[in-house]
Amino acid sequence: MNPKLIVMLTHHDRTVDNAVEIFESCRHTKAEYWGFKEVGIPLDEMKKLCTMMKKAGKTTFLEVVAYTEKECLEGAKMAGECGFDYLMGTMYFDSIRDYVKEAGLKYLPFVGKIVGRPSVLEGTVEGIVEEAKSLLEKGVDGFDLLGYRFTGDPVELNNTFVKEAGAPVCLAGSVDSYKRLDEVKASGSWAFTIGGAFFENKFDGSFAEQIDKVVEYMEK
Repeated sequence: MNPKLIVMLTHHDRTVDNAVEIFESCRHTKAEYWGFKEVGIPLDEMKKLCTMMKKAGKTTFLEVVAYTEKECLEGAKMAGECGFDYLMGTMYFDSIRDYVKEAGLKYLPFVGKIVGRPSVLEGTVEGIVEEAKSLLEKGVDGFDLLGYRFTGDPVELNNTFVKEAGAPVCLAGSVDSYKRLDEVKASGSWAFTIGGAFFENKFDGSFAEQIDKVVEYMEK
């Protein structure tokens, strides 16, 4: 099965100001998975946007780029309050796993050492894979892998990680060319995100046209 596109209404790791309007204009595109970040948008608007997405039959994702337990848990609680289907991101903490299980969310945490915003992934391929295996034992549902933000060889990391992780993998961040779409497809990942590349018109067309181009390309 080909990797699924998650359309992120985000640029530079922040939700864009006009996210509601963009979703409204693109809700009839072929993308089934939609999400945004926990910053750049007030909570009441997050709730409104998540509700709009669910009413349109979309599967919803909140990606939280935070590193301390307190900030990560705050982001997780936003996801629960808004009614998202998936919490992506956060560094793994038992408290977050416990919260999302209770709230009925699926949890795809980051793996590896993440620094900065926009995020950079540090570590070794072997170390990141080992960490993933230990997190699976703790009950996570899959992984948010910042493969193209990796300081090493991203293609090696993506391919090895997807093969060995033993759970759904979303390749998140910096998928911004057809070459990278080919690499994502070859990796066998479950999903991938695109946000900034659509805002920068990397796939040539209106926001809606670019979404459909990518979905159709991945279905070939």
